[in-house]
Amino acid sequence: MDWLRQIPIGQYVDGSAGWLRLIDPRLKLGWVVMFLLTPVLAGPLWRLGLVLALMVITALSGLPARLWWRSLLLVVCLGVGFGLLAMFLPTGDPAATQAIRPVQELQGLSLQAPSWELFRLGPVQLGPLNLGPLSVDRRSAELGLNSATLIVTVVHSVNLMLLSTPSEDLMWALNWCLFPLTRLGLPVDRLCFQLLLALRFLPLVQEELQNLVRSVASRAVNLRQLGFKASFGLLLSVGERLLANILLRAEQGADALIARGGRWLPADCFRPVQNPSALTRGLNLLSFVLLLAVVGLRGKYGAL
Repeated sequence: MDWLRQIPIGQYVDGSAGWLRLIDPRLKLGWVVMFLLTPVLAGPLWRLGLVLALMVITALSGLPARLWWRSLLLVVCLGVGFGLLAMFLPTGDPAATQAIRPVQELQGLSLQAPSWELFRLGPVQLGPLNLGPLSVDRRSAELGLNSATLIVTVVHSVNLMLLSTPSEDLMWALNWCLFPLTRLGLPVDRLCFQLLLALRFLPLVQEELQNLVRSVASRAVNLRQLGFKASFGLLLSVGERLLANILLRAEQGADALIARGGRWLPADCFRPVQNPSALTRGLNLLSFVLLLAVVGLRGKYGAL
């Protein structure tokens, strides 16, 4: 029943293994922003290249495989599922069945264009149920590929950063990037401290969900005997209880913060102790150069 604890999504895992832990948190934040923004308006080859690069970074990161393979498998299955739905669901109006102009008006003209339809399945008759036809055209295939790759790159890149970066270091890195906005009156310290609280709140949400799943499983609820309506009502009640418990935990955390004075700690209090070695400086320099190279390649080959 502790399967949720074996998937550390959005949680920092302490350790010393892996060169990814040595990278400066500001550079990690820059790489994550690159994975979030460069797929926008990019071509399919660039999106697939980002997914492949992310897989290579994960495999060669030096982090123990038990930390990331379950979450990576979950994200890949989620991305493939959404991609297949986006691929097979209709994406536009059906093509016109009649020509707008008669063919006889265009004597001797032959048009050779690639077919928009790539794959067709069905229709399939299963007793009284008629399934299909399911067709995949170029537009739906591109939409499915974009959806699947975007989910994998966004979720897994953020999760990989959170696995190898303490929340305090990430807060300080974000405050360092947003510091020029303080001249415009933006409360950067408060925003970063709220981010720190949100990251610390993720394990509590996971624990509440784990407790609710355990409570339902311990009662040996048989969903087949309950029927669809009762099963759906049980799902809604569990979701309502999860939301109520999360709000209760949030209220308790706010009361604890107020009881301790309610002070917003500045980001300088969380500045990581920097005593970089030659290996760390080399990794940071290489990471910065590669980040600039990827951004330059995006501008030149991103439309592929």
